[in-house]
Amino acid sequence: MALRPPILLKGDTIGIVTLGSPLAADIINARVAFLRSMGFNVILGKYVYAAEGIVATSAHNRASDLMDMFANPMVKAIIPSRGGTGVSDILPLLDYEFIQAHPKIITGYSDITILSNALYKMANLISFQSLLLIDFRPDTPPYNFNQFFAATATLTAPRIINNPPGIPLIGLIPGNVTGPIVGGNLTSFVGSLGTPYEIDTSGKILVIEETHEPINTVYRYLAQLRLACKFQDAIGFVIGECTGCNPAYSTTWNDVIRGELVPLGKPILANLRTAHGRYKAAIPVGAEANLDTFTNTLTILEPTVSPVSMHY
Repeated sequence: MALRPPILLKGDTIGIVTLGSPLAADIINARVAFLRSMGFNVILGKYVYAAEGIVATSAHNRASDLMDMFANPMVKAIIPSRGGTGVSDILPLLDYEFIQAHPKIITGYSDITILSNALYKMANLISFQSLLLIDFRPDTPPYNFNQFFAATATLTAPRIINNPPGIPLIGLIPGNVTGPIVGGNLTSFVGSLGTPYEIDTSGKILVIEETHEPINTVYRYLAQLRLACKFQDAIGFVIGECTGCNPAYSTTWNDVIRGELVPLGKPILANLRTAHGRYKAAIPVGAEANLDTFTNTLTILEPTVSPVSMHY
């Protein structure tokens, strides 16, 4: 069983870091103000406003900001400002033993996916494909906040992950499997292949979503995962959206998913709203889940946070 971070309660302190690409200071300030209006204290990493090109600042600076949040006993959750590019740079610079000894909620999607899967693999810590700082704003759908707080601020278990009303989950291959859930953004975890931090899909349910990639590129990524035996090792698949992905050669996201995954004969649940789309289901990376495509349900079987805060 993976390690659960302590529960998030109103009045707790949330740490904000920039781990990938930079985000404009006015956006950071507006989102921080919204978090504070929700009843949370907020502290900012030393380099949260940094902007030095494609990435906010050096990998060392970004990694040190993250480790400082894990080391700060006041911080109960860590929310990256955004994803973007470059999160993989910090992975060799993190102290996974320290993180395992001081577990905290960390949430995000896009390039944060590679961090989430690395934290599960290297520190056995559950983290969340859920909201980034940019999502804490008045026009965010209530569904997204409900999902985030159900995963991080309650001990609810089992927890069925439903799409918003009127948007069905779609079973492509019938079956029922149980195992830890991993994955997230396709581009991000494909980039980890061949490194010590590559995604481990053995006996796992694999979540896949993507954004703003042409479908011929998506096909290449899926083929690379197939050649790396990541599909062979997985026990089932949950497919999200490919937001803003243009068809190529009259081929769509659904076409390549069906072409690559359906022939494997493993349970596939498609059409999940998570990560880059307007609606963002909260996926606890590393948590035990049940995927049932007879009933088209995805159920998180265990609480994804612990009831007692850590003191050190």
